[in-house]
Formats: sequence, C-alpha cells, structure tokens
Amino acid sequence: MADIPVPELGNKTPLQYANKPNMNSLAQKGEMGLVKTIPQGMHPGSDIANISTMGFDPSLYYTGRSPLEAVSMGIQLKDTDVTLRCNLVTLSEDKDYFNKTILDHSADEITTEEANELIGVIQKHFNGPDISFYPGVSYRHCMVWSNGHLNLELVPPHDILDKVIGESLSKNHKNKIILDMMEKSYPILKDHPINRSRIERGLKPANSIWLWGEGKKPSLPSFEKVYGKKGSVISAVDLIKGIGMCAGLKSVDVKGATGNINTNFKGKAEAALEELKSGQDFVYIHVEAPDECGHRQEIYNKVKSIELIDKMILGTLLDRLKGYQDYRIMILPDHPTPLAIRTHTSDPVPYLIYDNSKDRSKVNKNIGYDEVYAKKTGIFIEHGHELMSRFILS
Repeated sequence: MADIPVPELGNKTPLQYANKPNMNSLAQKGEMGLVKTIPQGMHPGSDIANISTMGFDPSLYYTGRSPLEAVSMGIQLKDTDVTLRCNLVTLSEDKDYFNKTILDHSADEITTEEANELIGVIQKHFNGPDISFYPGVSYRHCMVWSNGHLNLELVPPHDILDKVIGESLSKNHKNKIILDMMEKSYPILKDHPINRSRIERGLKPANSIWLWGEGKKPSLPSFEKVYGKKGSVISAVDLIKGIGMCAGLKSVDVKGATGNINTNFKGKAEAALEELKSGQDFVYIHVEAPDECGHRQEIYNKVKSIELIDKMILGTLLDRLKGYQDYRIMILPDHPTPLAIRTHTSDPVPYLIYDNSKDRSKVNKNIGYDEVYAKKTGIFIEHGHELMSRFILS
C-alpha cells in the first residue's frame, strides 16, 4: 500500500487519497509509526519483507524466495535442490531475445488454467533428471534444479519493466543453463494456441518464462514457540503461504482469492474470523492487490484496493470482533511499491497497532493512517522483525 505522492492524486499518496474510515478510526485510537521491514543491504522483495513482518530476522533465516513458494505448493525438497521462481511474462517481438523488452511481468495476469497448460508444455520440453517445473497460480510457478547453483545474479522481472532484458541479465557463467531455457522458451510459447487466443482477445501473450529468486530448502523457527500463539496464514500467494507454513502456521485457502484486485476481500476476513472461532490466537491476512496495482501502474485501482481492504476486510473484522473482550489488530504494508517506478523500495512503511482493551479516551480525530501521519509520530522501528513482539508481547 505504501507509496510516494502521486500527481494524479493531487500529490497525495494512495493511502492519503483513499476513503478508509476504518483505518483512520483505529489510527486515532492506537499507536502509529514507521517501520523498516527491509534490513540494510537486502533486496526489497516480498519474501524478505514478509519474513520480517511475521517476526523473524531475514538476515538470519532467509534462504531464497522460491523455496518458500515450493513449500506452499507441496513440493518435497532435498537439501541439494535449488528452486527458482518461474514467471510467465510478456516480452516484445524484437528478433534477438536479449534485445527484447519486458512488457509485463504477469502476462496480463494470465489465468491459472491457461498458465498451467503452458507450464505443462515447458515441462515437456525441459524436463530431465535435474530439471522439473511445477505449476502454480496465475503467472507464478516453480522450477526445481537438482544439485543446481546459487548466486546466479538473476533479476526479478518486475524490476526491469519496459527495459531491454539483456542489459539487466548477468553473464555469470553459472546461470547459462537458466538463460538458455529462457531463450528457448520464447519460440515454444510464442505461437501456442493459448497465446494466439489471448492476442485475439486483446490480452498480452505469455511468450516466455522468466527464472529468478533462487534458493535452498528453508528453515524458520516455530511462530508458536517464539510468540506463544497458535496461528494461521491467509493469502492467495504461494510465497506468503510458504513462509507461514515454514513457521508452523496453518495455511487457509479462500475460494475466490486471486492475488489481484478481483480477489475475495470479504472471504479473507470471514476465514480469519473462523480461524479465531476455532481456537487460533493469531491470523496473518495478506492482500496482494495494492502491490499488483503498483507494478501495473494502475493508480485508481491501487486506491480502490485500499478502500476495499478497509471496507470488506477491516470493516468485516471490526463488526464481528465486537464479541471479543480483548483483541489487537496490526495494519501495515510489507514494503512500498511506488506507482511511479512500478517496483519495490526499501523505504520504511507506516504501521498501526490497535488494542481494544487500552484506554481510548485520548482520541485524536485530526489524524489518519498514512505515511505522513506515521512519520509525524516520531516512532521508528529500525528492525522490522521486532514489530511482531511489540504487537503481541507488549
């Protein structure tokens, strides 16, 4: 959700511009500040940011992005396996592969059904004793490389949108097999009937795979042992599910959860409430929509996604939590995804902690939940993984 001022929004951030009465109400009664979720020197990926916000130090526990997704997908990993995220992307039609431009990191958010068929084609072409592909959700998939290499210097596709790909790809000799597969995937996918149909319907084709985010089998501490709370995680994204599962949280699937603005917002809130009702102490709800809108530079959809979170998720929670004597809610983005640059940054994000059992007599009606008011509080959490202790244990 976090961003920088947007000219089209009157130089306000989407959080400032959005109509979000529930968030603002909690900000007036709770604690607000800034938190740095990305440790110094680490890449501002959703993997690192969510490990941090879930209460674990990424500098100690991070082993790569894709193995976390693999865990969620039910892939059994050996200690010698290297996993990679496999995006289905849209590249320009320039003749030389490495002179092509990356037009869309998600191939217009290709449907899971279409994507799974294309990944099946890729698996058929490249499958071998050391290489296996596994289908995931929409454009997000996984490759497992037995006895593969790490430190490949690969780049996330959303970091180089509208740029010539060859200028950003490392010539590291260890990733030759990776670049060869990416290059060979283009003629395999370009004229596939699914892509011809997408073009006829005015959609971008998924004409190449893009491999990145390599890593090895992860190991996180038990959330319950560290924080004394039994918990669940709710997300449409394999990465977030995988982080939760590695920490011993129960992963809950929600019908209609998509990872974009058309997700089942209210269904996520209702699923969280069911988890609390069944005896869980803690639920981590993740919503991908504002991030995807940031990557796609969809200004008003980003605003809309924030408003839907406020109304359909937070509103539903607050209405039903009235039956609980004591509860706490924490709200924060995992990282900024500024619309202007269409990718992540390491800047601190605004957080909000509300505890209904605390004295609420000191209500400041002149503030709201956004980047500006959070900074004005003067509260700054330098190490993002410490915020969970502040939320649960303080």
